[in-house]
Amino acid sequence: MTREEIFNKVVEVTSDSLDVDASELNEQTDFKQLGADSFDLLELVTAFEDEFGATMDDEKLATITTIGDAVDAIEQAL
Repeated sequence: MTREEIFNKVVEVTSDSLDVDASELNEQTDFKQLGADSFDLLELVTAFEDEFGATMDDEKLATITTIGDAVDAIEQAL
């Protein structure tokens, strides 16, 4: 799976979960700026793991603050 494919899925899941316009999202988009709290982030990570069939490293989870961070973590987990 390419980075672009991962990015597109992350944007889709984020858009659906946080009810934001997918066209406004990019790799620098910060989840907290979208209104996500720590519970929302946990739900997003769970959704990403389900979508990609991968388990992300716990240490890496603490560093996910942007869409790009999520893409990086998923790439490493695959």
